[in-house]
Order: sequence, then C-alpha cells, then structure tokens
Amino acid sequence: MSGKTNKPEWEGKGYAFFQNRACEYFPCHPMGDEENFNCLFCYCPLYALGDRCGGNFRYLESGYKDCSGCLFPHRRENYGRVLEKYPLIAQLAARPEKKNG
Repeated sequence: MSGKTNKPEWEGKGYAFFQNRACEYFPCHPMGDEENFNCLFCYCPLYALGDRCGGNFRYLESGYKDCSGCLFPHRRENYGRVLEKYPLIAQLAARPEKKNG
C-alpha cells in the first residue's frame, strides 16, 4: 500500500471552510450540524445558474428563485462540488462572441 487516500486535495484546507459564528444570521439555514456549517459561500455563487445549480430550491409565483431550504453550498463536504460548477458560471459571464460583418 502506498498510503495514499482518495481524499480530495482541498479537504482539510483552510481555504475550503470558513465559519462566522459571530454573524447575526449564523446559521442562516439551520441544519442540525453547526460544526460543519460552511459560511464560505454566504452568498451562493450558484444562484445565477437557475435550475442547474444542484441545490434544493423552488421558484416562487413571482418567478424568483427561493433558496431558503437549500444547504448545498453550506455543507463542508460540498466545497468541491461548488467549484465543479464554476465553468457554468464562467459561461454566463463570458463576453458574447462578436459577429463578423
């Protein structure tokens, strides 16, 4: 055995987890496991992906997305899954191609 594990490179790293217990909204989404509540993505970077975000959301009658029942970006173990969605976010933010002519 080589002693290697199948742990993701980011697991256990400081940049992958942040918690602000002094925040007046902590935890903004109660989950029963405050020790692993990740505040790093306080404002979810996946919101703009609409129904492709991967979280537990619903659309209101007004058409707005309601993420109040979603814990996806706040679970410690989902850091890598959030990062996997960044290419989709980059596509949304990309400059439209200029048409020739």
